[in-house]
Amino acid sequence: MPVFHTFTAGGKRYMFDANTNVIINLKEDLYFELEKYMQSGYKEFTPAIEKLRDRGYLKDRADFEMVHPMDSTLEYSLERCIGTIALQVTQGCNLRCKYCAYSGSYDNRVHSSKRMSKEIAFKAIDFLFDHSIDRDRVSLGFYGGEPLLELDLIKECVKYAKKKSIGKELMFNITSNTTLITDEVLKFLYDNEFSLTVSLDGDRQAHDKNRVFAANGAGTFSVVMQILEKIQTQYPDYMERVHINAVIDPTTDFDCTSNFFSDYKTVKDFYIQANLISEYYRKDEVATDEEYREKFSYEIFKMYLQKLGRLENGSVSKLVSHGFHSLKEIHDKTKMPSSLTIKRDHHSGPCVPGIQRLFVDVEGNLYPCERVSEASKAVRMGHIDTGFDIDKARALLNIGKLTEKECKQCWAFRFCSACAVQADNLEELSAEKKLQNCALIRGHIDNMMRDYCVMRDLGCNFDKEKLFV
Repeated sequence: MPVFHTFTAGGKRYMFDANTNVIINLKEDLYFELEKYMQSGYKEFTPAIEKLRDRGYLKDRADFEMVHPMDSTLEYSLERCIGTIALQVTQGCNLRCKYCAYSGSYDNRVHSSKRMSKEIAFKAIDFLFDHSIDRDRVSLGFYGGEPLLELDLIKECVKYAKKKSIGKELMFNITSNTTLITDEVLKFLYDNEFSLTVSLDGDRQAHDKNRVFAANGAGTFSVVMQILEKIQTQYPDYMERVHINAVIDPTTDFDCTSNFFSDYKTVKDFYIQANLISEYYRKDEVATDEEYREKFSYEIFKMYLQKLGRLENGSVSKLVSHGFHSLKEIHDKTKMPSSLTIKRDHHSGPCVPGIQRLFVDVEGNLYPCERVSEASKAVRMGHIDTGFDIDKARALLNIGKLTEKECKQCWAFRFCSACAVQADNLEELSAEKKLQNCALIRGHIDNMMRDYCVMRDLGCNFDKEKLFV
């Protein structure tokens, strides 16, 4: 059966042919013939459709084995190519952010007093260097909870890692709510060239709505701003290593948050990465506001105009600065040649588990990254003492095997974003749970293809564009 997708954009009609990996423009009559062709169960061939087939389109997809391209090198990668380890030095936190993955609103662990021992921390560092033989550069991250609750352990880890890192470039990173950053801590981070990710959700009203102290429920905005101001005045050359991570609550005022990050003196020169409150593992739906979504979409539209040279640089909200990524991905992937004779393939989405950011919890359990649920047996892929469970890692990598039949007939195969998180029901990787996400994923890709075609037809040169705004 042929695998393709038809859509309209900017008054024109298009077809994406999954086999050839090409988007083509269609005349109106041919577009409607293809619609009838699909409705007939791909049986009614017209002369126009035959012409498309003669040009190499609409061919039946050849059968293939659902195996990730990195499957054959998985063991080698895990044994010799680990790039980053993130140590969960504590499960405690001095804040109680209302959207936190550990707040009880998610199928995940909750805040606790558990701490990582020095023994496990050092074993994890040994594990990093033992499994990064073919890496010239490695990174050691510190995660929580609030990692600075364990400052003494972090200092010991830094000292130990530096001794182990002979012959490699070693980098450190930490994500912090900043409330425990004293002058001493800031100097330590600066002296050791830490990349620091600061949690700041916007102006005072937006930030303090969700990010509050555990002890008294008071907001933390003032504390964060004091630290950022101190970095600007005392360590201006450190600013390039400091990023702001904004978790956006879609019930807050979009304009206030956007203007704050663009115009407020203390924050406007920092790199901002904005993400909506996560829905993965969420027990209930994230509250949203239609006005917020409309304003967000309008800023995306403005970003497109900026890319076309019709708006000046700096006129688009920083909250949508990554919005061009999906269009660039469509462009790059449709440039890649496809083959009808490929024997092994897998939908996009999963990374090689543990390679980019191996996560070690306080007890030494290994997870593919910090975004998965620590309450899940399905995504736990080993222990610092016993090493990787290769079978678990292979199942995480080849998540497409769960839904092989459906995936092989899906036009969005090359653009899919599904990984193990979407299939995780805490006990096992579930085909049913994975399939529940497919309509949403395809809808997003359809929208991006429409936008891409309009931008391409208006003259956007994607080959010259940077990935991010």
